[in-house]
Amino acid sequence: MREADLYQPVKSYLEVQGYEVKAEVGRCDVVARRGDEPLVIVELKRHLNLQLLHQAVDRLRLSDAVYIAVPHSCTSLTKNRKQSVKLLRMLGLGLLAVAGESVQAWLDPAPYTPRPSHPRRRHLLREFEQRQGDPNIGGVPSKGGVMTAYRQRALRIAAFLNINGHTKASDVAAQTGDARAREVLYRNVYGWFDRLDTGIYALSPRGQRELPAWLERHTT
Repeated sequence: MREADLYQPVKSYLEVQGYEVKAEVGRCDVVARRGDEPLVIVELKRHLNLQLLHQAVDRLRLSDAVYIAVPHSCTSLTKNRKQSVKLLRMLGLGLLAVAGESVQAWLDPAPYTPRPSHPRRRHLLREFEQRQGDPNIGGVPSKGGVMTAYRQRALRIAAFLNINGHTKASDVAAQTGDARAREVLYRNVYGWFDRLDTGIYALSPRGQRELPAWLERHTT
């Protein structure tokens, strides 16, 4: 579908709602007016990309009612519809999806006020405060996973068991200073621990294999 093929369906969609519609006005692909209401501006593109977002955001200087119109089948929508709609909502833009002669308004322009997530914010702050040092490299995928505060706790327990052998969970907690060591041992998220008897744990074969590499990351 060409960009020009998007125009007539969008024009008809707006005209049905009582708008007078004209194309290529002041560098805008589509401009529509209905009485004394704010102008509606629509940018037509085959793909949802950064250039289109730049154009649409610039049009917000002319009107609060700016839409992006793209084919219903464009890859950026079929693969990432939820994320794309969220981004456009944050930018205060609307979205029209065109399929043949049909047009659907997936999003209308509106001022965006993000709703804070207090639990996620608390989790982020807690992770930042509890993590020791800065063992990861920003922007670089970490082989085997990210060194989190929880993994550091498990690592300290694994290192203790590697030196002391099988130990009661209560003694692990006392010796490592981790009051929740029993929980870490019981959950065994990384498969590093073996439960030998009630409340007694040892380092598992997997823990023995993976411990050296994680210790090296922890100390660098």
